[in-house]
Amino acid sequence: MAKFKIIISDPETGTSKTVELEETRAIPLIGRKIGEVTDGSIAGLPGHKLQVTGGSDKDGFPMRSDVHGGVRRRIVLSGGVGFNPQDRGERRRKTVRGNVITDEIVQVNMKIVEEPKRLKESKKTKEEKKPLEKEVETEAQTTSSA
Repeated sequence: MAKFKIIISDPETGTSKTVELEETRAIPLIGRKIGEVTDGSIAGLPGHKLQVTGGSDKDGFPMRSDVHGGVRRRIVLSGGVGFNPQDRGERRRKTVRGNVITDEIVQVNMKIVEEPKRLKESKKTKEEKKPLEKEVETEAQTTSSA
């Protein structure tokens, strides 16, 4: 049965979270392609929208968005996912996985595309409070030192 390790990135805060899905919870991800947006409730984040950005299979081969299907292929690469050229113009044949999530995929990378509105509002109020606290501290320091 399918077992996935999902890494969810939050581009706004720069943090990531790891979630492990097994058996029936992992089934909704099978057949999804890189770039598709899905509901966050399958990963334990209700109200969020998550976009599939990549992943890797059981042997460590990365998923690549321009290889169609869920198969493993040997393709000639000049850069991008799966190959980092050392010389200018270097090309090499490398093994990569297709852009469809299958049961052979172990790790799935996702990013948060949309958050619930109430979470956005609470984050904004926290951010607004922090600068105000800093201003109060600096004012207190200037008055005590004078």
